Parts: sequence; C-alpha cells; structure tokens
Amino acid sequence: MLRTCLFACFLSLSGLLNAQGTYQIALLKYNGGGDWYANPTSLPNLVKYCNDQLAMNISTEVPTVEVSSPDLFTFPLVHMTGHGNVVFNGQETENLRNYLIGGGFLHISDNYGMDPYIRPMMKRVFPELEFVELPFAHALYHQKFDFPNGLPKVHEHDSKPPQGFGLFWEGRLVCFYDFECDLGDGWEDQEVHNDSPDKRAKALQMGANIVRYVFSGAE
Repeated sequence: MLRTCLFACFLSLSGLLNAQGTYQIALLKYNGGGDWYANPTSLPNLVKYCNDQLAMNISTEVPTVEVSSPDLFTFPLVHMTGHGNVVFNGQETENLRNYLIGGGFLHISDNYGMDPYIRPMMKRVFPELEFVELPFAHALYHQKFDFPNGLPKVHEHDSKPPQGFGLFWEGRLVCFYDFECDLGDGWEDQEVHNDSPDKRAKALQMGANIVRYVFSGAE
C-alpha cells in the first residue's frame, strides 16, 4: 500500500536506526514564544508504555529537534505541544512540508491555548489543505486499543468534547491534532496533574495507538 511504501523508503533513506538498533520519537522545538518544552515527562512515559504494551523497541532517549533542522528527517514521528504562540518562518515551513510529504508524521497536542496559533502556521505548511475531523471509525482510533467514541477527555477547559483533526496529503494522514483533549498531559508522571489511573491509562492507550498507526503504516 502507498503509505507502507512511503514509510519504508523513509526509513531506508534517512537512517532512522540508532546505534542500539531502535527508532526514536522526537519533540519539536518551535519559535514564537510558546512553551514547546511543556510536559517534559510525557514522551518518555509514552515510549516506555509503547515498549511494554506493544513490544516495540523505541529508544528511551527522546531528543529535541528544531523545525528547520535537517535532523527532522531522521524521525518517523515528531510530537509538538504547548499553550501559546507558534511561528514558522519560510525555511521552517518548507522543511516541515518536505518532511511530512516525504513520509514523516506530526502529532500536535494542544495543551490549551495553542489552537489560534497552530492552525495558521499549518496553513502555511499546507495552504491547499484544511484540517478535517477524523471519523470515529478511522484506523487511528482502533489499533491495539479501541476508542469507539474517539479521543478520551483528559482535562476539562471549556466544556467542549475532545476532537481529533487531521491533514491528509494525497490520501495519507500526515498530521494528527488533538484539541480540547490534553492528551500529552495524560502521559505525564501521575504526580504532575494527579490524574486518576484510569484517565492516565486511557491517555497512554490513545498515544500508543498513534505510535502504532505511524509505525505500522496503517491506512
């Protein structure tokens, strides 16, 4: 299938295997003043969960990569979060677009307050595309863990339901954006937000679904 072929080419061309023979997930560092560094324990916890629950072999080292860096192309999945402003300049816009078209995947987790900034920036990256809400039947919600009603609600802000939006390039989901969900918060150490075990479990399960969807080349 097309996504699988693209992903296989992406792996072979960009050298995604590190010295330990494992893949890496990276945190995206952006400009504009927003706190790209929010939720410092979230990705390490998600990686550990995926390795334990999905028998994956993802490196427990989670690097930071800048939007403009050529190193972006060495990661099959990058995660982006924050509460505030996001700015992509021309070079960053082009680099991120090439990364996503070339087989990469971006997961954006709105940590509340990011929405009015990330939407126009992603419109710069893909002026021809619009975010569309994923139907609950989409494969991303039905990997190892089943979410028949879409995203779990981790934290309450505006009494709105959580929504999952996607950007599709030539039929392939290249970016998934969780909104009114705080998914990344749910991956953090328990004492950070004092979330219930069930809420944290649901958040980690949904995160694992995203990782498995990306790594498996699912459609």
